[in-house]
Amino acid sequence: MNRNLKKKLAGVSVAAAVAVSSLGFAGYNNFTEAKDTKKQPTNVIMMVMDGTSAGATSLARWYKGGNLALDEILIGGVRTHSAESAITDSAPAATALATGNKSNDKIVGLLPQVVNTPGVDSVDPKDALKPVANVLEGAKLQGKATGIISTSEIQHATPAGFSSHAAHRSNYQDIAEQQVYQGIDVVLGGGKESLAPGTTKNARVDGENLLNVLNQNGYDFVETRDQLLNSKSEKIWGSFAPSALAYDFDRKKVNNSEPSLAEMTNKAINTLSKDKDGFFLFVEGSKVDWAAHANDTIGMLSDVLAFDDAVKEALEFAKKDGNTMVIAVSDHGNSGITMGNQNTNSNYPEIPVSTYIDPLKKASMTVEGALKQLKADRSNMKEVAELYGLDNLSQEEIDALKASKTLQADMVKMLANRANIGFTTGGHTGEDVFLYAYGPSKPYGLIDNTDIAKTMAKFMGFDLKQTSNKLFVNARESFENKGYTTRIDVTDKHNPVFIAEKQTIKIEIPVNKNVAHVTQNQKTSTKTLDGVTVYNGKDFFVSQSALNLSK
Repeated sequence: MNRNLKKKLAGVSVAAAVAVSSLGFAGYNNFTEAKDTKKQPTNVIMMVMDGTSAGATSLARWYKGGNLALDEILIGGVRTHSAESAITDSAPAATALATGNKSNDKIVGLLPQVVNTPGVDSVDPKDALKPVANVLEGAKLQGKATGIISTSEIQHATPAGFSSHAAHRSNYQDIAEQQVYQGIDVVLGGGKESLAPGTTKNARVDGENLLNVLNQNGYDFVETRDQLLNSKSEKIWGSFAPSALAYDFDRKKVNNSEPSLAEMTNKAINTLSKDKDGFFLFVEGSKVDWAAHANDTIGMLSDVLAFDDAVKEALEFAKKDGNTMVIAVSDHGNSGITMGNQNTNSNYPEIPVSTYIDPLKKASMTVEGALKQLKADRSNMKEVAELYGLDNLSQEEIDALKASKTLQADMVKMLANRANIGFTTGGHTGEDVFLYAYGPSKPYGLIDNTDIAKTMAKFMGFDLKQTSNKLFVNARESFENKGYTTRIDVTDKHNPVFIAEKQTIKIEIPVNKNVAHVTQNQKTSTKTLDGVTVYNGKDFFVSQSALNLSK
């Protein structure tokens, strides 16, 4: 090993150990490292705790009363800015982590239209909104098993960034369809409503029932914790809620038919690790971000700790396996949470840890979970407030909560005030976040979020740019260069189809799927393609395997 590199590694390890030990618990003076046996296959477990600032993990450690699993693998920091802002949205953050490319607000898996952040490479205008391959797609082309897990809807921005391509993160229609046709082996989370027609907000409007597609493709479709844990299938799709799953504290109290994030992670690892070519698994603890937006301290603690339990599962496997890379990171900060607020301006050196933690320990549910127990007439306001840790309320305080038009906000402020917790915003923040990593070829030091995707791809044996060139060519330009006439059929606005015709050959390629229908001499056959077809509202992008049909 290069001597300078040795020095850098040693410096990072010492700095990380000091950072952890300075927070009040025993640090890790030596990292337990994976055995670099150079055996095959290689595996990657990529874990994202959405919207989690350092203040949230510090508070979670004090709340737990001991080290987090994350602490053992703290190895650096990550810059999170997007192509247009110092403060990123989850969609471009996921795009950066998954594809190695910066993008714009709300965009998933496509190149940006606007680049004005210093240090970010410009994009040729003709390539704006062009899809770029993610590490899951690259792993799949390598023959590896793949999986995605989320405690939100599986179609939410961050899991979408690792499995789909869309001009707007809210386009659950396209995202869900692409996820199904990607052929991912294990998919676990919420979002069942986006898989079939219905009357709810995100139900399908294109007439396709993706539940039938999953059944035809041999998935074991599970909807409860017990069904998941008992599944023997190598292809599992778990939809445990119409939209998002419950916060972990609430799950334990009233939603125990849902699996925990750790249980989903363990099941996915056990299933995917059967593949002789290795696997790629993405895991997201989604709702820390949602709690941070709401300034709900308890919600943040709930799901930071649940995420940490999932990290423990990943590390246990990686240490035994010896050739698995584990990366855990937040995609961005949120809320500016601090231990200490205006109450502690002058007396912070005298305040013991218990002053911050004891009020929080009184809560058994998040504010979301507690308010779901509230009666319409608010007659049980006192009992609901106690679920959130707000005990010993005066009658005046109870009456104020009963009359409140901003009840959730008032409750979270009241608890934060009792625990001396501060917040600067209800939105995202632009600070660097911690980098946690373990295993051979792991990243370290202060890096950019785009570096993580490139590191994972290299470890798994592929190049992201080459993968993008294989999966996403401009359909119109490519087929017309071969003498075809082309058009986009939008007769059904929910199901656009790219059509290329020449002499007796007609090729029809539907959006979001991995198939093409080829008609020659009045005989039609359906061909399976590498990857899914993407339509960005202007152009269709298809894989080279689709272009090969034009011989």
